[in-house]
Amino acid sequence: MLKTGIIRYINNFKGFSREIWILTLITFINRAGTMVLPFLSKYLKEDLHFSYKEVSWILVSFGIGSMVGSWLGGKLTDKIGFYKIMIFSLLTSGICFFILQFINSFIGLCIGIFIIMVVADMYRPAMFVSLNTFATKENRTRALTLIRLAINLGFALGPAMAGLIIMKIGYKGLFWVDGATCILAISIFRYFITVKRKQLEPKKENNLSNNNTSVFNDFIFWIFLFCCMLVGILFFQLFTTLPLYHKIQFNLTEFQSGLLLMLNGLLIFFLEMPIVSYIERKQINKIKVITIGAMMMSFSMFILLFSSYSITLIIMMILMSLGEMFTFPFSNTFAMSRAAKGHEGRYMAIFSMSFSAAHILSAKIGLSIVDYFGYRTNWLIMAFLGIIATVLGILTYNLTQKEDKSI
Repeated sequence: MLKTGIIRYINNFKGFSREIWILTLITFINRAGTMVLPFLSKYLKEDLHFSYKEVSWILVSFGIGSMVGSWLGGKLTDKIGFYKIMIFSLLTSGICFFILQFINSFIGLCIGIFIIMVVADMYRPAMFVSLNTFATKENRTRALTLIRLAINLGFALGPAMAGLIIMKIGYKGLFWVDGATCILAISIFRYFITVKRKQLEPKKENNLSNNNTSVFNDFIFWIFLFCCMLVGILFFQLFTTLPLYHKIQFNLTEFQSGLLLMLNGLLIFFLEMPIVSYIERKQINKIKVITIGAMMMSFSMFILLFSSYSITLIIMMILMSLGEMFTFPFSNTFAMSRAAKGHEGRYMAIFSMSFSAAHILSAKIGLSIVDYFGYRTNWLIMAFLGIIATVLGILTYNLTQKEDKSI
């Protein structure tokens, strides 16, 4: 029984190209070194002693930079290809991380973090398009899931190591590690992956939205984007309000907060690929799965209302992780499936921008609510946003069903 289960788990990883495995490796290296983001709010509040209002505005500049970078990356990917964009983004952002640690003023950090996120998030739409190139139509969702496994395995290690680095040498060490892993990852990519001119051209597939030559005319896509943005607002609470809540409500150390985030990464590493493979084998509608994920994330916020017991933090993280597994792999695939030929970069740019907008709103709304009304009110409002996302998921499902019948 155990042997059969192990064989089935291993079989989920078969059939990928060499390039997909290289992308997986560099993603793991980059994510394991992602140490600034999980502790950015704590660094700004506890090390630089900014107010909640100042922290929220710095995080807003983070999100705006992410939006601009995502859009710019998508536009440039459609024009010059994903390869050059990926190399420029990771190499330059690595250098920027080295510089960022020496900036301590409020205005300087707003500008510096905006610039670094413009450069860093040009990578995301380019990477999504590279998956479209290196994966087949049949294994594209699993390829994305493999990349997400690398992200979450790296994320399982990164915050815990970051917590130890903070306790030993301080927050400045995070910037050196983050920058170095960006440069290491893209060096491996440049050395092992070369692309031919024809690989930079979009694949000719008959997508559902080929009749929508512009992303702005795709009404269903925009409803879906709003659903994703609300889900993203809930998810980014893990990096904005929750680390502060750990300290204030439960007096957790940075290392203990890192262990909770590590739980998220480990759950996804072991469970996401089997879940995705099962859903694809059973041909369960992807929008239904995304909607269930949004509901789980909403429940994870409700759980935090019972803050008298530290076990609620573990239950919350399990529910959030399950919601993430049901939502993120299939939302990426659905977004790509809507893109007309030659518009993949733009679709994935706007899809990435929805999560950048979520980061802005998650930071600003969450920290403002905490500042004025407290954490319990924030959890209640976030849970309500999760309910709205669930309703939008149902609406997206109904609209796609009508669209399928009309074709």
